[in-house]
Amino acid sequence: MNRDDQLQRCADNIRVLSASMPQAAKSGHPGGAMGGADFINLLYAEYLVYDPDDRNWTERDRFFLDAGHMSSMLYSTLALAGFFSAEDLKGFRQWGSHTPGHPERDNSRGIENTSGPLGQGHAFGLGAAITERFLAARFGQWLSHKTWCYLTDGGAQEEISQGVGRIAGHLGLANLVMFYDANDVQLSTKTNAVTVEDFSAKYRAWGWNVHEVNGHDLTALRGAMDAAVAETQKPTLIIGRTVMGKGARKADGSIWEGDVKQHGAPFGPEATAATVTALGGDATDPIQLWPDCTTLHKARHDELRKIVAKRREVQAQWAAANPDKAALYARFFDKTPWPVAWDEIAFGKNLATRNASAAILTALADQIPNLIVASADLADSDKTDAFLKKTTPFQRGDFSGAFLHAGVAELTMAAVCTGMSLHGGVIPACGTFFAFSDYMKPVMRLAALQEAQVIFLWSHDSFRVGEDGPTHQPIEQEAQARLLEQMKNLSGKRSFTVLRPADHHETREAWRFAVESTQAPSAILLTRQDIPDLEVVNRPAQAKGLRQGGYVVSRDETPELLLIGSGSELGLALDAAKLLRAEGLKVQVSSIPSTGLFLEQEQAHRDAVIPQGLPTLAVTAGLPCVFTPLVGAFGAVVGMTRFGASANFKVLDEKFGYTPEAVAAKAKAQIVAARATAKVLIAQAQALLG
Repeated sequence: MNRDDQLQRCADNIRVLSASMPQAAKSGHPGGAMGGADFINLLYAEYLVYDPDDRNWTERDRFFLDAGHMSSMLYSTLALAGFFSAEDLKGFRQWGSHTPGHPERDNSRGIENTSGPLGQGHAFGLGAAITERFLAARFGQWLSHKTWCYLTDGGAQEEISQGVGRIAGHLGLANLVMFYDANDVQLSTKTNAVTVEDFSAKYRAWGWNVHEVNGHDLTALRGAMDAAVAETQKPTLIIGRTVMGKGARKADGSIWEGDVKQHGAPFGPEATAATVTALGGDATDPIQLWPDCTTLHKARHDELRKIVAKRREVQAQWAAANPDKAALYARFFDKTPWPVAWDEIAFGKNLATRNASAAILTALADQIPNLIVASADLADSDKTDAFLKKTTPFQRGDFSGAFLHAGVAELTMAAVCTGMSLHGGVIPACGTFFAFSDYMKPVMRLAALQEAQVIFLWSHDSFRVGEDGPTHQPIEQEAQARLLEQMKNLSGKRSFTVLRPADHHETREAWRFAVESTQAPSAILLTRQDIPDLEVVNRPAQAKGLRQGGYVVSRDETPELLLIGSGSELGLALDAAKLLRAEGLKVQVSSIPSTGLFLEQEQAHRDAVIPQGLPTLAVTAGLPCVFTPLVGAFGAVVGMTRFGASANFKVLDEKFGYTPEAVAAKAKAQIVAARATAKVLIAQAQALLG
């Protein structure tokens, strides 16, 4: 145990840095970071277990910062621990620096999660804690480790905290410890302007142990943290009553603490200098790592090396006694694709793609041992219950199964699955209705930014949900999701993939793609209604073209017209093509289940799938903009531009113009329109040439 005066000195170093970095950057959030310095310094100096020589050690404790705006606090602490330099801190919020305004996932530097949008960080922590229990249930308690989360008033107010508190308490996750930095100040107001909640009572009602302490009293903090480490039955919430801007001074040197203005802006040059001086720093060169503080954390590293060596020895003994399990444990983390017998999965006839997905999940339950599936109270509708029938749900004290009943909490479920992925060792998938993906979009974005493998299963993918009406009929959701396909992650790769399979063959290929996409999230859009089997030669082999985002399904020699479809509209396009061919027209039909994947292919492939200059009609049950970028000057899109309606889906097809006859008529009209466009373009070209 360190002397309290030594720890206080290190906390003051963190405060000096947390005030000085935003001032140097002329932006940032110094106040909260200064208030949290005592807890986070104590955590890293005495409690958090990690390998200082291998930050990717799988059995390490995890620390998830929810409040990304307090990044200067985290960077400063990690700098004292040797993972950032003073020069790194001086680059705070600057182009190309290692210290961006909000932390970005970088395990090599001790940053477990990207954070910023409040609430998501501690939900990621919940996912990590569930994953630890899942792994311990299979391989033994030798791998046990804690997940620590840092929550603030804003994160506690976000609706997602309801889901995290409920699920963690319900599952009795004693490996989860959350510090709630309760300084009663937020960006615009004091917290009493927006809430009078009794957070202690609320979390106790959810089944948490709750300790309320002075967040600056090291003895009180140790007592609560010791109890949390020893806890075996419940998650722990430590409510630390802290002071916003702890140690801050005004320009005249007078004490200045607990002010709303300290939350979201630098203090100003004079007040920052006075603060640095009062805390023992050098106002002329404030961004320094004090030698006695780095020495304290180096000593902790020596302790950690001994702790880690003992744990690795225990693991080695276990591995020697259980070589098969040891090989499987390593396999869980290496991200090599599992040898799934994809082509042997049996399907029925004329399946809704959600039912095709169910058949796949039934097979994967036996072939991918680290697959975890969750559903937001819709397992029997999104058909994730097929997986549940092969396993058991997570329960308090029993994580031998692989299914999470998330309850009606799509946002929380998505974040929990993202946290599972961040922990490593598992492949998480979560299901709900596509219309409810609206609740998940904040997490989709952060999952993409963090390159986290999460499989989103969205059933009931179009207005053909039918009688439930427009509230449950997704129209604009596909276009929204596909926007992320256009975004590159920080590694310069496609950040998200959306796959809308047309039949059970494409559904199998979509699942294969998602399982093997270990560096990015994927989404699979699934129909509620049955899909007639496509009358296409060699369909199983042909459907493998999904991996290129698009491919030719049917083609006459020298086609006069191109029809494009995805999902249930591919079959509609093929039926329309049959009518057109009966009239003597030559037609090509192409499937585009992923526009993002397709647009990354070589030009030759894209030109084969969508020939240039050919009259084109694309058909989608979503917004026309899903396909507008693909059809070119001679193309048009049949799509929805209104909300749906409550009726049987066959009636809706008729009313909205999604019949073979209606599509064939629009296709013929498009040929005429394309010819007219061509004449205009030729005339314009001739005019330019003189």
